[in-house]
Amino acid sequence: MSFSTFRLDARLQKSVALLGFEQATPIQEATIPVALTGQDILGSAETGTGKTAAYLIPVIQKLLAQHTNVHALRVLILVPTRELALQVTEHAEALTKHTDLRVAAIYGGVGMVNQEQALKRRTDIVIATPGRLQDHMNRGFATFKDLQVLVLDEADRMLDVGFLPAIRRIVRELPRERQTMLFSATLVAEILSLASEVTRKPARIAVEKTATPQAIEQTLFTVPEHQKTEALHKLLLDQEMESVLVFARTKHRADKIVKHLKRANIRADVIHGNRSQNQRVAALDAFRKGKARVLVATDIAARGIDVEGISHVVNYDMPMQAEDYVHRIGRTGRAQAVGSAYTLVTPLDEAQVKKIERVLNQKLPRRRIDGIDPNALALNQPNPEAIQRYIEANRQRKAAMARQ
Repeated sequence: MSFSTFRLDARLQKSVALLGFEQATPIQEATIPVALTGQDILGSAETGTGKTAAYLIPVIQKLLAQHTNVHALRVLILVPTRELALQVTEHAEALTKHTDLRVAAIYGGVGMVNQEQALKRRTDIVIATPGRLQDHMNRGFATFKDLQVLVLDEADRMLDVGFLPAIRRIVRELPRERQTMLFSATLVAEILSLASEVTRKPARIAVEKTATPQAIEQTLFTVPEHQKTEALHKLLLDQEMESVLVFARTKHRADKIVKHLKRANIRADVIHGNRSQNQRVAALDAFRKGKARVLVATDIAARGIDVEGISHVVNYDMPMQAEDYVHRIGRTGRAQAVGSAYTLVTPLDEAQVKKIERVLNQKLPRRRIDGIDPNALALNQPNPEAIQRYIEANRQRKAAMARQ
């Protein structure tokens, strides 16, 4: 199904086209038409691609159809982690680029002031982690009288880290007349119970698993976080890596990687949401023609990449979801060609590796990079195993609190 069949607002359609979206993915094809009617949705989408656009496109269309210049918090998207909040925000900013809609991310680990200002200026779309949003509610900065749409993304992960009490408190403050969309990798009893609390007669949407192209050779490299850039340099010493697409988690990290590569005299360019359309076109053109050996991209920006002959994909940062992994590595090994996908794995990424291997139904091979000690610690850095133990203990504590 082409995106043109959805009859989107011209401003939104322009952004969709610039992002390279042409044919809707299965989750988009199933979700967008239903969401555009205003019906609640209960979606299961662990391994389908394009879930974020599947809910962002219809909610942005809903706001644009209202033809108002008045800004208010009308869409709330709850996510489990800071990283996902940033990823969804980047996607939302790209899709609203040609509109006057305001987008803001609300998450912990940073100061409150900028977030308070974003809420005060009546942002239209807020992407938030439940804990930090509660902090703003307690301070009186988050009000929901104009809210029209609630999205719960990765609901199962939010329950895993103990956010159920926070979600329930937030939902109690929302207008009863609203559209709610809940997405979860699994529809276990706890998720179905939550769905019964927050949705009304939802449409059930599920997508089939995405298969990984068999022509792609996949390899994991265990690397300490502080040696990732050095590891990437060493991999690029292989001259067979002639056309390399590198994925970074954020725009800032993408820029930082390119600076390091250029200092090492490696021809590299970058595309992400902060780059102008002319800059993106120029970077892609240089990559296609071989003037740039390496192109560094974020997940959202990479949606518009259509380049034949990519020899290698390198996951500098582990993708947030298994579906993102499949989408990333599918950029190589096209048209019957054999491609290679390398993933740099830190000790904190091991849980995500297991999820990806379950989805792929295969154990991914591991190799070491000469000169890189997988167990090396940065100066003044705590042991990664200790960090993992702390994270697990904190998760169990929150889960216990949620059951009380």
